[in-house]
Amino acid sequence: MDAATIFSPDRLNAEQPGPLYVKLRRVLEDAIDNGQLKDGEALPTEREIARMASLSRVTVRKAVEDLAREGRLVRRRGSGTFVAAPVSRVQQPLSQLTSFTEDMARRGLQTRSQWLKRELVSPSPDEIMTLGLSVGEPIARFDRLRMANGTPLAIERAAIVAQFIDDPAAVSGSLYDALEKCGARPVRATQRISARNVDADEAKLLGIECGDAALRIERVSYLASGRVVEFTRSIYRGDAYDFVAELKIQSS
Repeated sequence: MDAATIFSPDRLNAEQPGPLYVKLRRVLEDAIDNGQLKDGEALPTEREIARMASLSRVTVRKAVEDLAREGRLVRRRGSGTFVAAPVSRVQQPLSQLTSFTEDMARRGLQTRSQWLKRELVSPSPDEIMTLGLSVGEPIARFDRLRMANGTPLAIERAAIVAQFIDDPAAVSGSLYDALEKCGARPVRATQRISARNVDADEAKLLGIECGDAALRIERVSYLASGRVVEFTRSIYRGDAYDFVAELKIQSS
């Protein structure tokens, strides 16, 4: 079905009563759900849709923005608006301490990491306090874009006490595997989860829009001795990741 048919005034008029932008939104949703607009397909420009549907560009923009916020459409600056490929949501239990690689492998997903940083650096004041470092003691910094089946899911920024990993460039795979080899794999951790919106740089890495919802995770991991070994701050896509906690009711 061609675009002129999808965005015809007759099709809009056949929708249930309501504001024009809501009618256009329903038309777009139906076209996506029915496969008339396919994953990754580019939409006509707002000007073209407005002309075909006999609507104002303001009305078209409002309908498109609504669907972009919901993840049905993706707006790429300089390229246009595209039908978003569906993202499978990933659930991670909060009761288990596992690496991203281990967690995705259990689900049969292929993982890949894009290294953003691997270096020895001076820690920030927060890292000095959290990791219990002495003045002048360095940390190993590991910043990665984490992907599953080719879809970017998270930006992970880990700080490790350099006593345990003194050559960050030698780490090529799982960070927990590297820690296990030197006898410093964490046995427990605390996590703090909060909501936030991604900035422009984060959005570009994650393939989403600036301002989209995300989960910010701060994790502090401990050795059996109680020594802190890892302080990680991550940004997870809000449309692709769920954290699940099991709650037990204490008997009276």
